[in-house]
Amino acid sequence: MTKMPLSKGLNSGLRAAMEADEKVLIMGEDVGRLGGVFRITDGLQKDFGESRVIDSPLSEQGILGTAVGMAMRGYRPVLEIQFDGFVYPAYDQIVSQVAKFHFRSGGKVKMPIVIRIPFGGGIGAVEHHSESPEGQFALTAGLKVVSCSNANDAYWMIQQAIASDDPIVFMEPKRRYWDQGEVDLEHDPFPLHKSRIVREGTDATLIAYGPMVKTCLESADAAAEDGVNLEVIDLRTLSPLDLDPVYDSVRKTGHAVVVHEAAQTLGLGAEISARITERCFYSLEAPVLRVTGYDLPYPPSRVEEEFLPGLDRVLDAVDRSLEY
Repeated sequence: MTKMPLSKGLNSGLRAAMEADEKVLIMGEDVGRLGGVFRITDGLQKDFGESRVIDSPLSEQGILGTAVGMAMRGYRPVLEIQFDGFVYPAYDQIVSQVAKFHFRSGGKVKMPIVIRIPFGGGIGAVEHHSESPEGQFALTAGLKVVSCSNANDAYWMIQQAIASDDPIVFMEPKRRYWDQGEVDLEHDPFPLHKSRIVREGTDATLIAYGPMVKTCLESADAAAEDGVNLEVIDLRTLSPLDLDPVYDSVRKTGHAVVVHEAAQTLGLGAEISARITERCFYSLEAPVLRVTGYDLPYPPSRVEEEFLPGLDRVLDAVDRSLEY
């Protein structure tokens, strides 16, 4: 076991993937000499050269279009979108080409592309630097979407995503880049598209992914001081959703709260809530509740703490659920 921040877990995972397969290459704005805005690719161009760690022009659409051609030629491009809100110029390429080419070609052409997107708020940045667009990709047939929440998952999940023949949107919780965690470098990793119980409990189930997993764990610690035992589930994969552990948990606790930073309307919490209600109706002792961002553009950084779901809002939802 080695302790490192989530950002280092990603860096080490990228390095391991590049060492294992010479067809893996990295491309994006400032990923080479600078090592990326968040230094996730730091040192990789120095060690692997400019032909494998490529500083691209400032064109997200160009980055994605180039990656499609590279994938068709047998490469495994790993792309960095500098900030979440910058992905939209490339949205057409992602949903029209990357997501559809394998199906369109009758399975003859694979698209082993990983699109890394630092997402979410909490770093004091402005709009277009603090968005949560994961739901827009999760609803697109042909794409897989995953999100790590800790250093160990960051290290292994990025390697698993790169090894996949399917295109994967890899959502990185930028506010957690500097959080330290234990990384197991030797044992086999947890399956990529499986959710996981990260804290067991009996009174209510908290369901989250990415940056909100830590918030839910902190909420569970606080609730325990008042004698409330919360179970916390890290979804890890947003498309496909692995909800069997969620159903088992809700059947046990009878209460469910879904937490994410994205806006509530048409967010992933709506889909998750509907599926829980369909599968666990007779076990529920209260409606499935959601704690989310608001249906507003991302606010100025001085008020983002009021915008983002926090411990108090999560515990308030738990109290409302348990009061039914």
